[in-house]
Amino acid sequence: MNKVALITGSTSGIGLGIAEHFAKNGYDIMFHGLESNGAQIADEIKNKYQVKVAFSNANLKDSKEIEALVAQTIAVFGALHVLVNNAGIQYVSPIEYFPNAVYEDIIAINMNATFYASKAVWPQMKKQNFGRIINISSVHGLRASEYKLAYVTAKHGVIGMTKGIALEGAPFNITCNAICPGYVKTPLVEKQIKDQAKAHQLTESEVVEKVMLNKQAVKEFVAIEAIADMALLLAKESSKTMTGSAFTIDGGWCAQ
Repeated sequence: MNKVALITGSTSGIGLGIAEHFAKNGYDIMFHGLESNGAQIADEIKNKYQVKVAFSNANLKDSKEIEALVAQTIAVFGALHVLVNNAGIQYVSPIEYFPNAVYEDIIAINMNATFYASKAVWPQMKKQNFGRIINISSVHGLRASEYKLAYVTAKHGVIGMTKGIALEGAPFNITCNAICPGYVKTPLVEKQIKDQAKAHQLTESEVVEKVMLNKQAVKEFVAIEAIADMALLLAKESSKTMTGSAFTIDGGWCAQ
């Protein structure tokens, strides 16, 4: 039987790249996302790699819907070996103009959903004596930038949560790690370029050069394939002693 991975936010961007990489390596995939063609995206991966898939558009701001998502995964596939907490949203604004409702949504989706999903998969992973929880944090979980207070707060919180989950999971062969990418060219970042241009009063090309990649030693966007490769490594049985860590893929940002 194939191993089963539930990947939130897996119908676009980083999540889709991870999902396809896992499917290519024989994992059955529970897709999740808000795209209207999410089920079609899942079916395309199914047909391409001959794996079993399912799709959910659960609202990650609602803990009950997250619990139902996990229950659906176990009901459909009969197991759940890997949880990738990837879904996230972003908003760029100076603190004085930052909408309270947006702040609350970012905390809910980027951080709280990680807790609720990890809690929900726990009984199944303990029962299997195997679990791999992989949290997609960010370099902003380790470093701060202006105008992103909600995102920075949430991603720092995810790294703290990762450490705590790792300690509780150790007796049950459940690991938990965070991956911290620098800037990745995704739809989320494409929108940020426009928002940052407005906030900094720069052109979009200046934002990429002077704001986004300025702190990276390697002046390139991070490849989704690199993140997917790291996630697959962390999912392996042989990675059982890799736990409680934050792995940077940030072009050398944190080295400075």
